[in-house]
Amino acid sequence: MKVLLRLLPYIRAHAWAFWGGLAGLASARFFEAMIPLYVKMGIDNIAEAQAQPGADAITMAHDSLTYPAIAIVVCVICQMLITMVSRILVRRIGMYASFDLRNRIYSHLQKQGPEFFMNYSIGDLMARAINDISLVRQVIAGASRMTAVLIFTAVVGLTFMVSLSWKLTLALIFPLPLITIVAYLFSKRIYAQSHTVQEGFSTLSTFVQENLNGIRTVQAMAQEQQEVDRFSHVNQEFADDNLTLFTTSSLLGALMPVLAAIATLIIIGYGSFLVSAGDITLGTFAAFFSYLALLMWPVREAGALVTQWQRGASGTARLFEILDHEPEIQESADEAFPKLTGRVSLQGLSYRYGNKDNFALNDINLDVYPGETVAILGRVGSGKSTLLRLLVRLLDPTHGNIMLDDHPIQNFPLAYLRDHVCLVLQDPFLFADSLGDNIAYDNPERDIDQIWHSADAAALRETIEDFPEGLDTVLGERGVTLSGGQKQRTALARGLIRMTPLLILDDCFSAVDTETEEHILAGLKRIRTNQTTMLVSHRVSTARHADRIIVLEDGQIIESGTHQELIKLSGFYAGLEQTQGSNARLTKELAT
Repeated sequence: MKVLLRLLPYIRAHAWAFWGGLAGLASARFFEAMIPLYVKMGIDNIAEAQAQPGADAITMAHDSLTYPAIAIVVCVICQMLITMVSRILVRRIGMYASFDLRNRIYSHLQKQGPEFFMNYSIGDLMARAINDISLVRQVIAGASRMTAVLIFTAVVGLTFMVSLSWKLTLALIFPLPLITIVAYLFSKRIYAQSHTVQEGFSTLSTFVQENLNGIRTVQAMAQEQQEVDRFSHVNQEFADDNLTLFTTSSLLGALMPVLAAIATLIIIGYGSFLVSAGDITLGTFAAFFSYLALLMWPVREAGALVTQWQRGASGTARLFEILDHEPEIQESADEAFPKLTGRVSLQGLSYRYGNKDNFALNDINLDVYPGETVAILGRVGSGKSTLLRLLVRLLDPTHGNIMLDDHPIQNFPLAYLRDHVCLVLQDPFLFADSLGDNIAYDNPERDIDQIWHSADAAALRETIEDFPEGLDTVLGERGVTLSGGQKQRTALARGLIRMTPLLILDDCFSAVDTETEEHILAGLKRIRTNQTTMLVSHRVSTARHADRIIVLEDGQIIESGTHQELIKLSGFYAGLEQTQGSNARLTKELAT
């Protein structure tokens, strides 16, 4: 119940529909409860007419049924119309509450950092955002409505029944505690089993999502049957969990009519005695059967109702588990900042991942000046990519400071920071959209000349012109229709078009040949005059174009200087230049 109470703010947002729906449901139950009274009136009138001898008694009975019959028709019509409107209102709340939850979940996910996505798989998050929200909608629009119907029916029905015969009503209340106890005992089991089913759905979604993302690897390794077998195993577990839940809920659903039958036996036995004793009329006896049907219908549905509430509670708990997860990167309050010039100062910067003993970066001190191009080299695991992620606050430092134009990076609102600092990743993500829209992702209304200008700088024009549709060419999911180098150049064009004061390139030339790389680097120099660029690379051929080169080893700067200065040091960089130069010459000789 505590979990479900967290849905109240989403219901309050549509309070008028909520209260209107409740009022409608209560009114419908009133009209429904009036029908047995008119049935009683008609039966009693017939009984009185039959007690009078002669033909006039039949005419009298016929005349006495006219009013009850008309009244019953009016009650049925009113109940039907009010029920229809109230159901629409309540379902409207469910629809918009789920709409608001989806928006909040999606917005919340945009703020999460790498650690969050390490703990929650994409398939699991999709299951929560789709399936669990669907369960919440069903609770608000279905279970809550049925519960309100049950409560209003009980209150209105029992009130009318007490007015007819308090003795028979008191006898009918006897099975209700037993029904409540059975429902409570089953509810705990159903909640646990529902949670297991939802976790199973997340596992199933994660398996499918990961398998489809890696389908090329699966096919290349001829592992299709193995993956089918693995999926069959996961699917079987999910089916078994569902079967267990269905068995429990079906057992509860079967018990409820049995308990409701006790009330029927009470009316037949004790009600007949009261009629014989003259305490109630035959019409009252018949009306009680109508009221019993009115009361027992929700009881018979109590099994399905308990299941729906418990599944909704499980889904709600899983949703708020995500919503309660505080983003790793805390947003700063909005402040007015001038446009950044691209000056960067790293002061005693250190970073350690939560599951590691050693620092990925340790006491880094570095100043980068506006308009400067700085290349960062180092072995795998030396801390290059970590440094770049710190500069756009995908991570926050463990120790030390990052200053942008003499302002601590934490003082900038994230939207402002990432609008002025652009990170282009080595493994680019492209959307299943047109090539032009991928390049102009930050602003789809960009002028076509701007798109072509950035495409030229990324050496992408020839690739675009080779496609029959040009910039309108629709890429497959994750840019599957492009080669690795074309993807990287498209992502680079997407970064260049923004013309941010600070551009960060994370080894985004790794899939590009050296000739194309030379063209791109020349373009960078041309279009980013007086703007700062920091790039990670494993190639000396890339780094040599930079104004300054930084070499990282075990999270520390071990060399710093221009290409010529580092060659003279005869250190790591000079050795790398000699190795790569020899490899390039050998490759050229083999090619000729």
